[in-house]
Amino acid sequence: MGIFNLDGRTALVTGGGRGIGRAMAVGLAEAGADIVLLVRDLSQTETKEQIEKLGRRCSTYACDLELKDSVSRVIREVLSNHEIHILLNAAGIQRRVSAEDYDQETYEEVMQVNLGATFTLCRETGKYWIKNGIKGSLINTASLASFQGGVRMSGYAVSKGGIAMLTKALSNEWATHGIRVNAIAPGYIATDMNVDTRTNPDQTYYKSITDRIPMGRWGEPEEFKGPVVFLASKASSLMVVG
Repeated sequence: MGIFNLDGRTALVTGGGRGIGRAMAVGLAEAGADIVLLVRDLSQTETKEQIEKLGRRCSTYACDLELKDSVSRVIREVLSNHEIHILLNAAGIQRRVSAEDYDQETYEEVMQVNLGATFTLCRETGKYWIKNGIKGSLINTASLASFQGGVRMSGYAVSKGGIAMLTKALSNEWATHGIRVNAIAPGYIATDMNVDTRTNPDQTYYKSITDRIPMGRWGEPEEFKGPVVFLASKASSLMVVG
């Protein structure tokens, strides 16, 4: 695979249990990377099994991204046990609630999982890379909502807007260390997060979204393998978002 080859690299991945995160984790493994997964439930082994069938190593660590202490503990453990070259933050949750009914508890839950945990993992991994002279690749998952806001997803939009600016800020600071920080911003992708919209007997809303997509269809998780391998590999060696 030439400049896209990830042999000898290890990627730390959140959100790899399903959807876009799973597809990207498997894509990195297909390109040659070993994978470390942070998962909420260690009994969910499908992603790990897919990766190991490719002949790559896959380690899993239990982590509840809603809990700050859990995130802080597990990143220290991972970095003491593995040499990490790639960080992919793909975990995210969405709560569809009208803004006037969006309670504080729900807002804080979304912000911690989507933005707070991502910041902690970025900070600790970046510190580790700088200390050890590792020119790593950090890939965050933003969203179309980072830029357009969306409807009935105010907390999600705020968190993903924060991801976009966090990515830019870290890139501005860490590019001088040879650390590349970028983000992928998915639009409408067919995942568990939006299955209710896609399967609702009343297809009015689903059709209104689909009609606005230039290609006339929703994306599939598998279509993110290429972009994440590009950003993780030497193929994007001069690419930073800063």
